[in-house]
Amino acid sequence: MPGVREHVAQAGRSVTYDSYLRVAELTACQHPLSDEHDEMLFIIIHQATELWLKLSLHELSGARELLRDDALDPALKMLARVTRAQAQMIQSWDALATMTPSDYHRFRPFLGSSSGFQSGQYRLLEFMLGARSRRMIDAQPNAALARRLEQELARPSLYDEVLRLLCRRGFDIPRDSLERDHAADYRPAPEVESCWLRIYEEPEANWPLYELAEKLVDIENDLQRWRFAHLKTVERIIGFKKGTGGTSGAAYLESVLKQRFFPELLSVRTLVQ
Repeated sequence: MPGVREHVAQAGRSVTYDSYLRVAELTACQHPLSDEHDEMLFIIIHQATELWLKLSLHELSGARELLRDDALDPALKMLARVTRAQAQMIQSWDALATMTPSDYHRFRPFLGSSSGFQSGQYRLLEFMLGARSRRMIDAQPNAALARRLEQELARPSLYDEVLRLLCRRGFDIPRDSLERDHAADYRPAPEVESCWLRIYEEPEANWPLYELAEKLVDIENDLQRWRFAHLKTVERIIGFKKGTGGTSGAAYLESVLKQRFFPELLSVRTLVQ
């Protein structure tokens, strides 16, 4: 009987680049609904974004589990990888912005009521970071993704696990912040801000937590950069028309720029001396 190593080597010889990555299936996923040239760009940009979102969710899930187990160093690596994925997502808007209003409006009627607003993975990313709304579950047309959002609503967010980690490491996190309803909006607490202030004013004594804080700020900053690039691309291509999914378009995208995921990590910067 062949051993495990021999079995793996034998199986490996039958693996090719195309078979491992399923290139044929991947490149067969683009099905334009019109004969317009630019629709292919539109589809590929959004499909690639969904893949980067999948990687981001994979890394955030892993980081959250590691934080729960007090394994901070490998969690930091995963959080750093999320920002690299976000960089790719931000740059994708530059490619989409090469499409002019007339290019887009030739195939826009074929999109029907479909909209990026319906991206379940994007909503899952928001939920995981702490911005949660049952309204977004009700608006999700994909039943499987709606179930994933419902399940996420019952879990502690990434920031919830960070605050629990701070508590285990001796910081005075209030009970209301630790035992809150995970489905409700997170409410900033001055006591949490004070804990972050201690970390920022004594970084050498709290370096791993200081680095964790900066990784979280990186993720929030890059998400807002992605949103801003989305807004400016929409303004460039459709101006201030309504979105295909019925949203207010640019006005809606501008409104979410005010959303905060880790509020005390921003407000504490005003206090640092």
